[in-house]
Amino acid sequence: MALFVFFEPFFKKEDLFSSLPSSLLQLNTIFLSILIEAIPFVLIGVFIAGFIQIFIREEHIKKWMPKNRFTAVLASCLIGACFPACECGIVPIVRRLVAKGVPIHAGVGFLLTGPLINPIVLFSTYMAFGQDMKMAGLRMGVGFVAAVLISLLVGLFFKHNQLKEQPVEQEASAIPSKITFGARLWGMLTHSIDEFFDMGKYLVIGAFLAAFVQTYVSAQSLLQAGGEKIPAALVIMGLAYVLSLCSEADAFIGASFRHLFPPSSILAFLIYGPMIDLKNTFMLLSVFRITFVLSLLVLITVIVFLCTNFLPFL
Repeated sequence: MALFVFFEPFFKKEDLFSSLPSSLLQLNTIFLSILIEAIPFVLIGVFIAGFIQIFIREEHIKKWMPKNRFTAVLASCLIGACFPACECGIVPIVRRLVAKGVPIHAGVGFLLTGPLINPIVLFSTYMAFGQDMKMAGLRMGVGFVAAVLISLLVGLFFKHNQLKEQPVEQEASAIPSKITFGARLWGMLTHSIDEFFDMGKYLVIGAFLAAFVQTYVSAQSLLQAGGEKIPAALVIMGLAYVLSLCSEADAFIGASFRHLFPPSSILAFLIYGPMIDLKNTFMLLSVFRITFVLSLLVLITVIVFLCTNFLPFL
């Protein structure tokens, strides 16, 4: 009680917050909201990654993965489309899959479609646009085509797995083939915890930078460039990158831009953000080589821009 009385002045709201600028409080609010939004999906992702590390062996991957590049990309994109994940939670999953022997082009297909066109995202898009299936259908169809094209180009330019380090394969080979289920479960939990703290620090950095940009860079100045069709697409894709919204909720933000941007630009916003954003970039940089991540960023930007601005039905 004495301690509380002694420190009571420090707990008063007027003493703590009155001297802080409003922009700093806004930065804190946005930062925490991004973290709270992303962490549940990251937790799901690291548990799946732990399961893959312990229960899935390289022989299984080689048996299940199609040998043909196009077929492998198509299969990975279809699996990703059925898999509810966000752009943060899917990074540790793809990391484990690629380390286990999944080709990099197939891993990218799963990485791109998982956060973009899974059932939850499509339903939220349908609801955000006034229960109109047109935008949800375009997001699914154009996003799938873009993901396939990007993955095929990745397979053309990159032959190896592009991981920064290769400790996973050594760990996997050290796991005995005959151990109890309880020991495997404990190993899965251990790997999941390690994965969470490994990914978590990059999520925090990316979330802070995204919050900083949202706080101190005027969105209105960016929106003023949205009058022309082509500049509008580039502006709103940059906005999607900076905002780092969760793909399950970004459709509601995209719908609010309908009176400022043409439909093609709104579609670019809905496709580009789930594929790559600021916080997701930092998580990818922690896993893959910098040249690969930068090349992937360029490929996603170019392909999404072309697919959403030069299709005849938009």
